[in-house]
Parts: sequence; C-alpha cells; structure tokens
Amino acid sequence: MALTGLEIFKLLPKTNCKKCGMPTCLAFAMQLAQKRAKLEDCPDVSEEAKQQLAAAAAPPMRLVEFGRPDNQVQTGAETVMFRHEEKFYNPTVLAVTVSDKLTGQDLKERIESINSLQFERIGVRICVNAIAVMNDSGSADAFATAAAAVKDTSELAIILVTESPDAMAAAVAKTADSSPLIGRATPDTAQAMAKIAKENNCPLLAVAESVEALSELTEKIKAEGVEDIVLSLDGLSLRDQLYNLSKIRALALKKTFRPLGYPTMSFVADGDADQQAAYATSLICKHSSIVVVNAVEPSAFLAMLTARMNIFSDPQKPIQVEPKVYPIGEPNVNAPLMFTTNFSLTYYTVESDVEASRVPSYILVVDTEGTSVLTAYSGDKLNEKTVADAMAKHNVEGLVKHRKLIIPGYVAVMSGKLEEATGWEVMVGPRECAMLPKYLHEVWKKD
Repeated sequence: MALTGLEIFKLLPKTNCKKCGMPTCLAFAMQLAQKRAKLEDCPDVSEEAKQQLAAAAAPPMRLVEFGRPDNQVQTGAETVMFRHEEKFYNPTVLAVTVSDKLTGQDLKERIESINSLQFERIGVRICVNAIAVMNDSGSADAFATAAAAVKDTSELAIILVTESPDAMAAAVAKTADSSPLIGRATPDTAQAMAKIAKENNCPLLAVAESVEALSELTEKIKAEGVEDIVLSLDGLSLRDQLYNLSKIRALALKKTFRPLGYPTMSFVADGDADQQAAYATSLICKHSSIVVVNAVEPSAFLAMLTARMNIFSDPQKPIQVEPKVYPIGEPNVNAPLMFTTNFSLTYYTVESDVEASRVPSYILVVDTEGTSVLTAYSGDKLNEKTVADAMAKHNVEGLVKHRKLIIPGYVAVMSGKLEEATGWEVMVGPRECAMLPKYLHEVWKKD
C-alpha cells in the first residue's frame, strides 16, 4: 500500500534543508507521495527510512527498455492517467509484424518496407520503432532464421512473439545482443519463458485473458527473478481492450497496485490498413504502451505516427524551431523578407506556403517561446522590440539591399511602431498564410 504524504514526512529528516530542491520536507513528502519526486533527491534520509519509503518512492509503472544500445526503446514509467494532468513521458512504441513464414526476397522486402516507415513532420522525425517477429510457422528453426534476418537488416528494436519456449530459446540465441522483448508467456509457459528472459536479460511479455489473471501471472514471473515485464490481454474486442487497458492504468497509477504496474502491449491484426490505423490510434490514446500492427502502408502509418506525436507532446512546452533566418529556395539580395514566430506548426505552415509560391524568400523566425502569432502578440511576446532585436541579432540588413519587411496580417496594428523601431518599411501581409503565394506574386513583385 502506498504511503500518504504525511506518513512519508514522518520518515524524513525534517530539517527543511532545501537540498532536495523543495522549500520544506513536507513539500518534498507530498511530491514523493504523488510520484513527482525521487527519494534519492534527499541526501540525508536514513537507510531505515529508505527501506520503508521504497514502495512510495518507486514509480507506479515500471520503465522497460529493449532494443540495441544505439537505438533503444523505452516504454512505461507513466505517472498520470491523462495528458493534461502533467504529460506522458514515453510515446507508444509502434511495431510492425514480420511472419517467419516469409523467406528469401519476400522476407527482405518486408523488412525494407518497415525500415522505410519514417517521415518528417514540423521538423521532427517520426518513425516506426520495432519489428515484431511472429512464429506463424510453428517451427523453431524458421523463427530463429527470421529473427536473425531482422537483426541483420534492421536497426529497429526486436519483439519476438511465440508461445513455444523451444522456439523462443532458438530465436533469442540469434538476437540476445540486441536485447529483444520476448513473449508470449502464459500461465502454462511462464516458468520456462521467465528462465529464458532472465538468462538473456530480456524483458518478458506476459499474456492472459483477464486483468485478474494478468496480475497473478506477473507475480509468478517476478518470483522467477524477472522484473521487466510487459502486459497483454488476449482475445478481446477493441471495446473490451480499451476498457481493460484503462482499468490496468488506473489500478497501477491511482491505487499503486504493483502487480499491474507495467507497460502494456496490444496487437492489431484484423482489417485493412485504414481500419488498423483507426484501431491503433484508439489504443495509442487509451492506453497501450506498445501497439503491433500488420499494415505497412505509409499513408496508414503516417496517421498513426501523427496521432502519437500529438498525444505525447508536452502540453506545457510547445514544439519549437530554432529562432534564426531560414532561406527558402535560393534567395538573393532582392528577395522578400518576412517574419513569423518559432512555434513549429506556425513556421512550417508558412514555410510550406512560401515554397509553394516558388518565390525565393527569407523567413525570420522570432523567439516567442513557441507560441503562435496571435498568442504571442496578445501575451506581449511579439512586439516591435522583439522583432527589431531579432532583426539585429540575425543581421538581416546584410541579407537584403531593400529595407522592406513583410509582417503577418493578424498583427497589422504593430506596423507603425515597428517602422519607428527599425527604420524599415513595413508591408502588411495576408491574414492567412495560404494567401502568401498570391501576395508574393501580386503585391511583392509589383511593389
């Protein structure tokens, strides 16, 4: 049972030394009870107290890592039910299946198609994280051969999926140095699978048909010496899967129920690519830590990756681009110069429309702490001084011989003060950046 803040406080030194970064020991105790602080942050806590506080200090959901050291995947370690409460820490791991029935060129092409599932969105690389090798053939040799092929031709993390301990032993022998996630450990095979996981230092996937059976299974696996566990529910509809994933998360985070304090995995095998993308997106939202799909269509995968990116962004920290001058095309000294903010979505929307105009241009990105144009202006993070300072810092005078600056139409009201602060002629651009191509051709070129 988790300790309350007051119970934790009674075990602390009560010196209010502030070494932990908190103003008082009571404040630290409250943060510790909410899993928002670490016990090691207090340098003066006694060994006896450490033992008593271990349960309260341990995260409610265990962090599980697998994959190669240079491309390791982390999952779990979440602390809240909902993103708005704080943030989610480790994005859902997206994996694609490879059947061990595939051989030769077919196997190679399947792996290559999975490797290619990577995109760039608002300046961030988003991609598939893992390959799940499926023992569809039932053969230990075929399973080991497919696993070895994945290891040799992909840098992605590996998940080995079989119910046969013999097949698992054969495959792990080929891939152990890549630290794969292995499973499926059922109540009948838990002991044998746990032995393989422990000997090879691999995390283990535990599979059961109910939340109750799953909690019993994790205790059985832990008794065999395996601490890194991933949970999976078998044979459920999407509706029941979502309900039980939420139940597991609530028991782990709200009740600190340790037998269920692990990341979860879901398999999406049925339906076409679009249906798999829809199911996977639902599971990303509530609350699967790893989602395995069969689909390799880029359009479907981009939808899943975009949803994941949105869910796992920090709501308290907007995605930002570096404040500087970005050349679009090959601009010269006569090219138009415009500014926008360093909120990624704003910048890349502007960049896309400027590129579409085919007019080589300069975009000055002003640091507004990652806020959009109107938000920054209303919060006084975008004004004539911040723009003038950005122009001076990035030496825009050395880029163009004209002295004209295009500003977003939504902040036309600042044009007069900006002209006074910079001495430049201010041209008010369109309110919607979708109109930039027309503006650059019809207004800038005629000016």
